[in-house]
Amino acid sequence: MSKVSVLVVDDASFIRDLIKNCLRNYFPGIRIEDAVNGRKAQTLLTRESFDLVLCDWEMPEMSGLELLSWCREQDQLKTLPFIMVTSRGDKENVIQAIQAGVSDFVSKPFTNEQLLSKVKKAFTKAGLLDSVMASAPTRMNSAFGNDSLNALTGGKAQVVTPAPAAPAPRPAPVPAPALTSRGQGQLRLPSGTQVCVIKALSLKEALLVVRRGEVLPQVLDSAVLDLEQGESAEVARLNGYLHAIVAYEPKPDSAWLQLTFRFVDQDADKMNYLSRLIAHGTAQKHFVPGA
Repeated sequence: MSKVSVLVVDDASFIRDLIKNCLRNYFPGIRIEDAVNGRKAQTLLTRESFDLVLCDWEMPEMSGLELLSWCREQDQLKTLPFIMVTSRGDKENVIQAIQAGVSDFVSKPFTNEQLLSKVKKAFTKAGLLDSVMASAPTRMNSAFGNDSLNALTGGKAQVVTPAPAAPAPRPAPVPAPALTSRGQGQLRLPSGTQVCVIKALSLKEALLVVRRGEVLPQVLDSAVLDLEQGESAEVARLNGYLHAIVAYEPKPDSAWLQLTFRFVDQDADKMNYLSRLIAHGTAQKHFVPGA
């Protein structure tokens, strides 16, 4: 029996690697190909057969929406499961993709659980889940949990629920640090969304400050930085990952964290937009331009 095949399309190699590693860890028997944009994916789809496409929206040469529309015009690809992996979650964009024939959405940034849930749903609808799961090990440390305790105890481990602890007193509000801030944005992480202060911005990365929460961000977490600029409230959705995390204050219980957010998009339109943001911010002292 031929392997179940998946095509991953994204102009950012970091995102492609995240998706491929996640799928290979959970579905080790599948075959995965990738493409850097819609045009390359179009070429692959004309000469090879795939069971699922996971595709970014904003890419150079041919966008994900254009690739989706082309697929639905091809007799052999009209019913191909097509999942859009995108930071575009606005209502009008969702409606546009649904009208074009999208099968499902995965919002950036995503956790392994969110991605796998959508992929399993697509495989189930296509009648492929049993086939792809048959090649997986009977026991594995999947993204849905760690079964090491069950493996050691033969599946007989009992879960002990501790008595609820008394609620801790609510700490007093922590004042914001004295920042030489140059703008604000919204950082979307797998653990949630946080307002951030932008200390510096360049074409490669942004230096951000966020309030420390109950769940700490992790180095190499994928994320989306939303920046709003201009009277028309134009929003740039910049995909990337956390390259470094340090305490903003010189103490272990610092209430603020400084994050280095590296961009991964190769989309020329996004880079042009980012250049305009930097130039506009420099003129109005809204951002500090980076190197």
